[in-house]
Amino acid sequence: MRKFKIERKFVPLLATIILFSLGYAYGAIQYEGMRDPQAFLNLFTDNAFLLITSIGMTFVILSGGIDLSVGAVIALTTVASAHLLEKEGLSPAIVIPLMLLMGAALGAVMGSIIHFFKVQPFIVTLAGMFFARGMCFFISLEAITISDPFYRTVALYRIPVFGSFIPINVVIALVVLVIAMYLAHFTQFGRTVYAIGGNEQSALLMGLPVARTKVLVYTLSGFLSALAGIVYSIYLLSGYGLNAMMLELDAIASVVIGGTQLIGGVGYVFGTMFGVLITGLIQVLIMFNGELSSWWTRIAIGLLTLIFIGVQSAFAASGEKRRKITVAARKKEKGEVVDYQVKSISFSSMEETEFEAFIRSNW
Repeated sequence: MRKFKIERKFVPLLATIILFSLGYAYGAIQYEGMRDPQAFLNLFTDNAFLLITSIGMTFVILSGGIDLSVGAVIALTTVASAHLLEKEGLSPAIVIPLMLLMGAALGAVMGSIIHFFKVQPFIVTLAGMFFARGMCFFISLEAITISDPFYRTVALYRIPVFGSFIPINVVIALVVLVIAMYLAHFTQFGRTVYAIGGNEQSALLMGLPVARTKVLVYTLSGFLSALAGIVYSIYLLSGYGLNAMMLELDAIASVVIGGTQLIGGVGYVFGTMFGVLITGLIQVLIMFNGELSSWWTRIAIGLLTLIFIGVQSAFAASGEKRRKITVAARKKEKGEVVDYQVKSISFSSMEETEFEAFIRSNW
């Protein structure tokens, strides 16, 4: 009888799913309100915008980068769209594509600076964050209420689901999730993102379009941040420069809790959805508790993020050591000299078949 075995690359994702399932089961046992299916669907309703921007952040982190501008881009999108709708009287058919184009353009500019000028993503996206947040208050110092009929109709529309309901925002988020999963796992773009995150120099040696892909990754992140901003403005029916404060940290935490490694090259978009659900679940549990401050949400998310980073680091170190032992054993069998360093993987010392196996295992 063959023993059931889970592949190592699926372990972080499985751990995230189990953690969410146990957390929700605990909430359902403790609080009667969480047994209502609508309480589960509300996790998607309240975090649709976070899921969308976290998906963009997943691609960025998979490529070995970081994007600190996502929260500011969301705020800029809410303010700019509210201003164009209410003050300039433009149609949503013009405003929405314009906002998506703006987000994609900001992402493309940051991605180009990161790759072609060899500036650290942290610095470039931090500058992008300051620029976008500053532009919010250049447009308006006060909150702008959105009274556009289209926005209000979309905000109030409900789709029936097994006796409960979800808004259109959730449908948009789930469609983005499905498209992102296809891009990540079934296209050359996705394979290149994983290869760049695993080892950018090796990706260049393989002839992969590294420059184009890195720029596209940040373009995609900017586009999805703008889309999240539109969803957020529909959710709140307003635009304000202080919207989505520190949301970039929530997005990073969701990606990490979802099983994606901060060093890049390993992770799944599907896991990010459960990372977002876990952050939303923590807020719901604290709300149902009624005695704890809302700041306990930050404390819990921070602790979970630290735990997942620690586990991922130990997991990555263990996997690297096992690969090196395997390679060394193969070389010893062939009677070749073994001089592997334990600190890092040298792709030049791997045979072609071994290199291909490594790439496949990380895809």
